Amino acid sequence: MDKNEVFEFISQQKTAFIASVNEQGYPIVRAMLAPRKIENNQIYFSTNTSSKKIKQYLNNDKACVYFYKRGKFKYQGVCIIGEMEVCTDQPTKDKIWRIGDKLFYKQGVTDPDYCVLKFKCKTAEYYCDFKTATIEL
Repeated sequence: MDKNEVFEFISQQKTAFIASVNEQGYPIVRAMLAPRKIENNQIYFSTNTSSKKIKQYLNNDKACVYFYKRGKFKYQGVCIIGEMEVCTDQPTKDKIWRIGDKLFYKQGVTDPDYCVLKFKCKTAEYYCDFKTATIEL
């Protein structure tokens, strides 16, 4: 699998698992909706500014994101490591806003509880058929 195939694979998944590091130094994993945008080596997610993960990423930007596809006879997964940036600037928020987001953010795209997580990918480890491959991103 190469870089383009990694990003094609993750663009087809409906769920992502993101990991942050808490104040005690332990990893915390959460399920997220699929990325809003994949651009170059960056993956964008929408989330609540008030969530615990925001404070964790502001304290330690080290992160990983995991995607998987489980078929009847085949399991594929990719774990990407990198840094997570918390974006509260309006241009970034505008970039990934969707009209249905108003259900969650009553004040719309300018809602102070709406922010963007921008994950900057470094390397990926792809798993399939009992084999792993490391891909530089």
